[in-house]
Amino acid sequence: MNLKNLGLGLLAALLLASCRNDDDGILPGSTVPPRDLDEVALENDADIREFLQTHFYNYEEFDNPPAGFDYQIRIDTLAGDNADKTPLIEQMQTEIIQITPEQVGVDQDLGNVAHTLYYLSVRDGVGVSPTIGDSVLVRYQGSYLDGRSFDANPNFQWQELPFFLRGYQEAMKHFSSGTLGSLVVNPDGTSEIDDRGVGLLILPSGLGYFSDTSTGIIAYSPLIFRVDLGLVVEDTDSDGDGIPNIMEDLNNNGYLYDDNTDEAQELQAFTAILRPNFLDTDDDSDGRPTREEIEIDAQGNITFPDSDGDGTPDYLDRDS
Repeated sequence: MNLKNLGLGLLAALLLASCRNDDDGILPGSTVPPRDLDEVALENDADIREFLQTHFYNYEEFDNPPAGFDYQIRIDTLAGDNADKTPLIEQMQTEIIQITPEQVGVDQDLGNVAHTLYYLSVRDGVGVSPTIGDSVLVRYQGSYLDGRSFDANPNFQWQELPFFLRGYQEAMKHFSSGTLGSLVVNPDGTSEIDDRGVGLLILPSGLGYFSDTSTGIIAYSPLIFRVDLGLVVEDTDSDGDGIPNIMEDLNNNGYLYDDNTDEAQELQAFTAILRPNFLDTDDDSDGRPTREEIEIDAQGNITFPDSDGDGTPDYLDRDS
């Protein structure tokens, strides 16, 4: 299973009117309407908070690393000899992220639904923190709240964060990376980054796969990720138009797929998935590439000419 949440996958979620719920025993091939986003958000948060109140991680090893410690997060229950450990609920940090039903493929008449993302940087790296638009070199483990693993990559791999789960990309900006100077490639082809950051994140299904089971993930499941953040490529430009992804978040909502300034209004709901600005080399569809409608100086600074002085820069203005 690949945790990548590509635009095509999101498109499928928007276009399909229903999907099966393996967790509720729906047979393969059967269809049921997606559940209400607000209802699932409340249930997921209650389940996550119960988990955080009854579990802890190996914080003592991170505070005082023993010889040969691998800096891997291990989670266990607060019971027996571990009953006096500090529960995760007292250590995790939170961020509220607003999600619309449309973003998860739900036809529901309500506005934004608040979702709580839980995250914890258990080890700070010495490098930088990514934005939601950047590329990162990471390795990760994914599991359900009951401990079952659904995905893992023991080796570092590159990810462009805009193509990944909303909660995953949002949490990554709270972690810091290692540095290229500490990168070691082992004889077997694996690699290690000694000064990497290490983080834990738990996201409700509205920030994950929600009702989509095409990846093998159980519908409406909160997810846990343990992440080693190795390196960051800042100002990633996925479409190569000269504008970093993060600068193409025109409404500043942390979601790059609803920023689409193509003129064909009747197609925006469709092209917002296939060709949002960060994946569009001609952001206003005027036939002139975006790269030709902006100016970049020798230091990499970008300016946005407005030829007709109407307040809209040329690269977003079909009439300029």
